[in-house]
Amino acid sequence: MVNSNILINLSLLLSKPTGITIYAANVFPYLKSLNPTLLAAEKYPDFNTYLVPNNLTPAQGTKGHLMRLLWTQFELPKIYKKLNASLLFSPVPELPLSQKCRSIVMVHDLIPLRFPKRNSPLLPYFRYYIPQVLKQAEHIICNSQATARDICDFFNISATKITPILLGYDANHFKPLEITSKPISNPYFLYLGRHDPHKNLTRLIEAFSKIKNCQQYELWLAGPTDRRYTPKLQQEAIELGIEKQVKFLDYVSYEQLPILLNQCLALVFPSLWEGFGFPVLEAMGCGTAVITSNISSLPEVAGEAGILIDPYQVKEITAAMEQIAENETLRVYLKTLSLQQVSKFSWEKTGQETLTLLEQRC
Repeated sequence: MVNSNILINLSLLLSKPTGITIYAANVFPYLKSLNPTLLAAEKYPDFNTYLVPNNLTPAQGTKGHLMRLLWTQFELPKIYKKLNASLLFSPVPELPLSQKCRSIVMVHDLIPLRFPKRNSPLLPYFRYYIPQVLKQAEHIICNSQATARDICDFFNISATKITPILLGYDANHFKPLEITSKPISNPYFLYLGRHDPHKNLTRLIEAFSKIKNCQQYELWLAGPTDRRYTPKLQQEAIELGIEKQVKFLDYVSYEQLPILLNQCLALVFPSLWEGFGFPVLEAMGCGTAVITSNISSLPEVAGEAGILIDPYQVKEITAAMEQIAENETLRVYLKTLSLQQVSKFSWEKTGQETLTLLEQRC
């Protein structure tokens, strides 16, 4: 092991992981050879840990984010100096501003800037804090070429300062399964994710309603309901006369996801923008056919294994769903391509590439 005096900021880790914390939790174990000190709310075996407050996570909502930003600005520099650190690695784009802390940060997406929401606390965070962070950081990691382009375009940052490193997935969890339970009543298409407007569910529901023999199929929307958006989607299904076929599953446990993915006709993920797109990767890991957007990072993830559509064109989404529904040979072919495509992705690969980058800068 090298004595690098590197700090890894895990202050945002929580028991119910989000996309960002899934990334952090899966990458840091591959950095062990750096002999880092983890800044975390609990100790981890075989790692040096400096304990930090446990109220800095997304579990505390906006308050948790605010507390973490204050801790990052005022307490983290003291820790950096106390531990005689030489580098800080943060799995989110956060670092102490105007402080002498060498830092490398990770950017996951700039969606709040692409689809700004009035009165959202994320808007000033991305408009005023993030640009200063990225300017000050010694180097920037991101999760796709699409996010790298966004960083360059939104903040006028040189591409030489950015390294895209694609993410991984849990291949032991998301895999083809032999389903022995009672068969489902109707074949269904599946969507995984939140109900935010940029997820494009209004067009997805309309596209589903236009499928030939639509009454023979169902559309399952798996993801937490949101009182701001879900009622409008439910009303749309009623107005289209398909409310019995569109099922809002709310939050689905991690354990249930592979079963849902293995049983569906296809994952339909027509998002208007993604920094990466975990659901696409997880579906392909199950050998499930994927219909997804031809923009942002999604073609990087799906490759040639998915049916890529223009997410703004309802007719294209409908046509792709009809192809999948009517052609079993196509579904089998896409399964083969999906399993080939996901072999390119693993947390080990993500971790090793991150390790190499950090070693070069220690």
